[in-house]
Formats: sequence, structure tokens, C-alpha cells
Amino acid sequence: MTCPFCNPEPSEVVLENDLCYARYDRYPVSPGHLLIIPFRHFADFFEATEREQQALLALIREGKRHLDREFGPDGYNVGVNVGAAAGQTVMHLHIHLIPRYEGDIENPRGGVRGVIPEKRVY
Repeated sequence: MTCPFCNPEPSEVVLENDLCYARYDRYPVSPGHLLIIPFRHFADFFEATEREQQALLALIREGKRHLDREFGPDGYNVGVNVGAAAGQTVMHLHIHLIPRYEGDIENPRGGVRGVIPEKRVY
């Protein structure tokens, strides 16, 4: 099976640095949903070198600036799924930068805690 994140099409790359790139999610949660992806193929955040982690975080910051300009969201969720038990379906590290908009859900309280729905609102 071919990895969908290795060898990105140049037309898909929105932002990049030496170690990673950003592209829009093909199945976005909200308008502007970006994926931050290392060029090197490995499964999860904890396998990234310190240098790769720094490059990923730098691209998250750059991605936020890009999305602020292009989409003007009201907030953000940043998330990474590590392993099948956490919902990871593509075993190539990717970090979700999800723009959030006032009113996109009735009550956003709890944010990323919503991965376990009954734990979201506390």
C-alpha cells in the first residue's frame, strides 16, 4: 500500500520547511483544516527527532498565520492521533491544525477532550 503522505504533489503543498510540509486535509473538519506532515516517513510524534519536532511546531505557527489571513477563524484545535487505539488511520505522522469558528458546534467546551464524547463537557 502506498503512503498518501509520502511524495506530496507540489500543487498540494501549502507551506513547507526543510523537514515538513502542510497541506489541506482532503476530508476537512472545517474550512482551512491543515495537516502538518514530516517528509520522512515514520508513524508517530514520539518517533520524531527533536529537530523534526521543532520543524513541525514552527510549521504549525506558520500555518496559523496563514489560516488567520485566509480564513479568519475564531480559534484552533491542534491534535495528533498516535496509534490505532487513538484513531490513527494513516501510519505516517500528521498533525491536524483545525480552524474553529463561533457557532460551528453548539457548545465547544472541552475541545479536544471530545475524542471521548462523554468526557468533553465537564
